Amino acid sequence: MGRFPVSAPIPGGRMDDGDVITMSKRGQWVNRVVGGEELSESFRSREEAEDAGRSLAAQLGSRHIVLESEETGVITDEGYDDGS
Repeated sequence: MGRFPVSAPIPGGRMDDGDVITMSKRGQWVNRVVGGEELSESFRSREEAEDAGRSLAAQLGSRHIVLESEETGVITDEGYDDGS
């Protein structure tokens, strides 16, 4: 498994089909499967996402890449209007 800042280049310069990318997205931690979006999942915690991502990558025989990002503790939904 590799850990890289969000702005860092991915080793080899590209992501291959089946690679599992763990990253923060709008306040949730997600595992995105390159070329297999139907396998992608979201999690409440980074630890939970990393464990699941590592396991999924092992099952797929692919790489697990963690993009470093600070947790905000806030889950946001696009399009939400709080009336402000």
